[in-house]
Amino acid sequence: MTETKKDASVYDVLIIGGGPAGLAAGIYTSRSRLKSAIIEKAIVGGQIVNSELVENYPAFPEGINGYDLTRLMQEQATKFNLGFIIDEIASIQPGVNEYTLKGGEGEYRTRAVIIASGSERVKLGVPGEEQYSGRGVSYCATCDAAFFKDQPVAVVGGGNAALGEALALAKFASKVTVIHRRDQLRATKIVQERVDAEPKIDYILESEVTEIAGDTFVKKIKVRNLKSKAEKWVEVGGVFEAIGFRPNTAFIKPLLALDELGAIM
Repeated sequence: MTETKKDASVYDVLIIGGGPAGLAAGIYTSRSRLKSAIIEKAIVGGQIVNSELVENYPAFPEGINGYDLTRLMQEQATKFNLGFIIDEIASIQPGVNEYTLKGGEGEYRTRAVIIASGSERVKLGVPGEEQYSGRGVSYCATCDAAFFKDQPVAVVGGGNAALGEALALAKFASKVTVIHRRDQLRATKIVQERVDAEPKIDYILESEVTEIAGDTFVKKIKVRNLKSKAEKWVEVGGVFEAIGFRPNTAFIKPLLALDELGAIM
């Protein structure tokens, strides 16, 4: 990946966020011969790089790995001289005919800003979660599933992301328990059908995880039924959280109206 040198010149367009939306925007602007760069705080590609299989993107009838998909997008953008800057933007300051983006590594001037900053994972906020992060608590089955070979694991969540995690884990784990707060899953029908066909995966519905415990690594989780309030310990070697995302919009709050979830109105 190329990194744009920080200079005092003014960009035509700066794009905050290097996921698929930011890369697509960058392809358009750089191909239009606008001086453009993506500013990304972490990995170019965004959350999708952790997806083992992307089936709903056009032109890939057999699906494609998320990392490979964004790598191709980046190659296409680089072909048109799109720049890449590794930095985290803390604020945007409007000026006369331009904006100043202030980051941890410097300041960047631009005539236009495209916000494609994506989201970060919502966490459970329960005892033991931070303590066992990286020691049994994970947010990426594609990254960590192989560490849990022949162990029972839990996935918290009921949407497509959670069931995708469960399917990835079923290739390695001895058992996968999906824990969801509602009485029905939110995932699309085709994903549910695949999970139902996997004998290693079962469900605990209308329940929530209230505690994560262990010694050096995770050993068990406490699960509470939301109707009866009954609690029980479930032995697992790992907990994979997939309960949603929160928009990365703190830096834009003074300039644009946000809804109660933090999304730009």
